[in-house]
Amino acid sequence: MLNTVRAVIRDGRVEFAEKVDVPEGTELLVTILSGDDAEFWLKVSESSLGPIWDNPADDIYAELLEE
Repeated sequence: MLNTVRAVIRDGRVEFAEKVDVPEGTELLVTILSGDDAEFWLKVSESSLGPIWDNPADDIYAELLEE
């Protein structure tokens, strides 16, 4: 399963921006975003994925809670 999370490098180590449960020995693929590239991709992904993620019509969790 692929899962994308935000992280930064601090003192030569990867530091996740949020709590992530990653078992010891897990292999990671790291994409390095630099300067303007990082801001560009954040804006593009937010505008593209925002309407999909924030779509009440597809909120299966809300539907399950109603049952």
